[in-house]
Amino acid sequence: MLSLHQHTLAVCLVVAALLAHSTEAKRGSSLLLNCAEGPGTVDLGTAADFAILAMSGVNTDPPSVIIGDVGVSPIARSSITGFELAANSLGTHSTSVQVDGYLYAASDTAPTPTKMTTAIGDMVIAYNDAQGRVDPDYVEYMSGALGGATLSPGLYKFATSVGFSTDCTLSGSSEDTWIFQIGGDMSIAANKRIILAGGALARNIVWVVAGKTTYGAGSHFEGIILCATMAQFLTGSSINGRVLVQTAVVLQQTTVTSPTTV
Repeated sequence: MLSLHQHTLAVCLVVAALLAHSTEAKRGSSLLLNCAEGPGTVDLGTAADFAILAMSGVNTDPPSVIIGDVGVSPIARSSITGFELAANSLGTHSTSVQVDGYLYAASDTAPTPTKMTTAIGDMVIAYNDAQGRVDPDYVEYMSGALGGATLSPGLYKFATSVGFSTDCTLSGSSEDTWIFQIGGDMSIAANKRIILAGGALARNIVWVVAGKTTYGAGSHFEGIILCATMAQFLTGSSINGRVLVQTAVVLQQTTVTSPTTV
C-alpha cells in the first residue's frame, strides 16, 4: 500500500502527464510545483513570534547567541537567567547582548502579560495538534534509532524515544513537510547533525516530543521543537528552528536561529 506522501507524489505525476501536451502547460507546471508531500502544516499561532518560549524558565551559560525573541510565561522575568537583562523604559520587555531580539515575561508591563498568555496558549494548541495527527506514514521507523537515516516527508510516529547517534538527513523540497510524534525522549549525540537536503526547510519540520530533548555538545539540529517537558542544549550546540517547551530551556553557549517564515 502506498504511504500518504507516496500517494501525493503519484497524483502530482499524473497531473503533470495529463498536462504535458496541453496548451495550459505553463499553468500545469505551476500546479506541479504546488504538490507538496507530507502532512498538513502545524499552525504555531503567535508562538511563531519566538525563537525560545518556555513556561518555567530559560537559563544560559554564556555566551549564547539567540536570533529571535525569547519569552516566558506564566512566570516572571527573574526566571530568565544568565542573560544580564536590561529592561526598556516602559518595562514591556528586556534586551541582552546574547539576544538579537527582545525578551518577554509575564511579569512585564502591559500589554506583555496578555501577549505571553496568548503565545503559551498557541504553543499548547500546536503541541496538541501535532501530537494528535492520525494515519502516520511511518510507525516505529528504524525503532527510533535514526542516525544514518535519510528521511522522506511524512508523518512519523514513535511510542518511545528517538535518538541520533550519527548524522541524519531530511530530504525533500521547500514545500514538503515532516511531523515526528515521539512518545518518549529525543536526543542527538555530540557533534552530530540533522542535515537538510533537496531544499527542505526547518520551518516545515515539527518534532513533537512527550519527554525531554537533549542536544549533545557541538551538535546541530533543524526544525520546530514542541516539547512537553524540557530542552537541554550542551556546550556549543545549535539549532535552526524554534524551541517551544512546556517547562524549561537550558543553554550552554548555544546558538538558536529562528527560521524564516516566508
